[in-house]
Order: sequence, then structure tokens, then C-alpha cells
Amino acid sequence: MVTLGSVSDSLSLSERLLEDIEMGTSTLTSIALKASRLARLIGNIDVHEIMLCEVNGYPERNKQKTPEGWRLARIAQRTYQTAVDGVEKTYGDFETIEELEYEIEALKARMPVLAGINLTHANNRLKIKIRDLGKRRAYIHNFVASVYFELKFSAVASDVFERTRVKVDRRVGELIPQAVKKFTAVYDNLLSKNDEDWSNAVHSCRRILQDAADVLYPARENKVISSGKKTIEVKLGVDNYINRLVAYVEENSDSTRFEAIVGSHIKYLGERLDSIFQAAQKGSHNVIASQDEADRYVIYTYLIIGDILELKHEMAEEAPFAPEQ
Repeated sequence: MVTLGSVSDSLSLSERLLEDIEMGTSTLTSIALKASRLARLIGNIDVHEIMLCEVNGYPERNKQKTPEGWRLARIAQRTYQTAVDGVEKTYGDFETIEELEYEIEALKARMPVLAGINLTHANNRLKIKIRDLGKRRAYIHNFVASVYFELKFSAVASDVFERTRVKVDRRVGELIPQAVKKFTAVYDNLLSKNDEDWSNAVHSCRRILQDAADVLYPARENKVISSGKKTIEVKLGVDNYINRLVAYVEENSDSTRFEAIVGSHIKYLGERLDSIFQAAQKGSHNVIASQDEADRYVIYTYLIIGDILELKHEMAEEAPFAPEQ
């Protein structure tokens, strides 16, 4: 499991590794060892083993690569296929990074004293070894870069949600204090590995929305809306909390920042609230299929509550000051 601390450590390490690779400030052997730590931090066991193999060699028995060694080599892009007598056979390049680096330096050192055929041979071999080391560098760079961008995106998303969470928590605490405990219970249930707890988390979403509706737009008589030649009765009873929340937004949508807070379409907001209601009802009677599914419903509920409470906050700021009599 990747924790918040390990995400931060992994992002920092991936940044340093990319700089080392791109600026050439460390040997590739040293970089591979650091990359093995990065793979361990994010829980990528195969790449962790591969990076160690890149330095120490791929596992073998009786001077033959083991099945595990071949499996890891395929992932590391060290294998290739060649037809021999019409039959495709798999081969592999298994020199460690350190061996490649050492041979490259040794060949470079010998160049000044070589001549003729020996120089040509050494030069061709040097090109091959530089190419092979370049492939290893590209493989490690691709791995580190993919981790970096994934974690960078995750960090941005986390920061955005954290800012929203802090603001919503404050508003919820001020207006619907009883919902704070429910949100806490929701978070605890989401961390569980038990599907019944995920279902309970979604079921709590319904109660949180009920609390918000009771405070913002208490149950009242139904209202009739005329639409062309048709009239529609909107139920606003105790059980119709979705309708009551939508009615609250509709009746207060003249806020100057309404569009920026809850979106440009009331209908869309109503559909979101309906989907949360349906999900909560599903959570009441059925087991939620996955933790991800429960997460989505909770996030939708959280953002909707935040939008509505932000609207109320804006209305309060725009309300004219009434002096005491």
C-alpha cells in the first residue's frame, strides 16, 4: 500500500533520478540502485527485482538463466528473437550495467594505442556497448519518468481536493455539525476491506444529504410549476430531500457567482443528486461492488454538499446589512 509519506518520498526521489539521468551526474549503476528503491516505495516488485538484476546480474543455475531470470529479462526488454534454421529462438543480453560501463571505459582507454584492424574492431565493439548501455538508460528513464508524471498528477489532484476538503469541512461544521461525525464514519468505512463497510459509507451519503436538506430547505407543502400547457407538482415532503435541495438551489440561483459555484445547469445538479440518492439506496440494500465505486459516490456527495454550502455562504455575504432598531 502506498502511503502519503511514501508518495512524497517517491516523487522527490523520481525528480532527483530524472535529473541524474538527464544531466549525467551519476553512473547508471548508481541510478539503477536508486531506481530499485523507487520501485520498492511504489510497490512495483518486478521492477524492483529488475533493477537489482541490472546491477548484480539475472538469476541463473548451472550457468543457465532460470525461468524467473528470463521472465524478468523480457520485462526489462533484454530479450530478442532470431530465426535459426527456420525456427524462432529467444536470446538475451545479460551483461550488467556495471560490466557495460567498465568495458566502455576500458575500450576508450585502449583507443589511443590501437591501430589498423584492431582499432576498427575496438571502435565497432565500443559502439555496440554504448548502444547497449543506452538501451538500459532508456529503460530506466522510461520507468522513472512514468512514475514521476503519475505521482505529479496525483499530487496536484490531492492538493486540489485538500483545498476543497478544508473549505467544505469548515462550512459543514458551521451549518450541519451533525454531518461532521457522519463524514468521519464514511472515511473510516472507506478504508475498510469489507464490502459491507463500503455499503455503509454510501448509505451515510443519503443521511448527510438529508441533514443538509433539513437545515437548508425544511419539508413543506408541494409546489406546482407551470411549464407551457403542463403543470408539474414537485414533492417537498420529508422523504423528498433531493427535490428540496434542488429547490433550494433554484430559488437562490440569483447569486452573482452561482455559475462558478454549482455549474451552469440546474438540471445537471439535480441529476447528480438523483444519482447519489440512487447509489445510497443501493448501498442500503445491496453490497457495493468495489471500493472504487464507494469512493466515487462519497466524492460526488462531498462536492455537491460543498457547492450548496458555498452558495449559501455567497448569499450571506451579499445580503444587505440590517441595522439594529
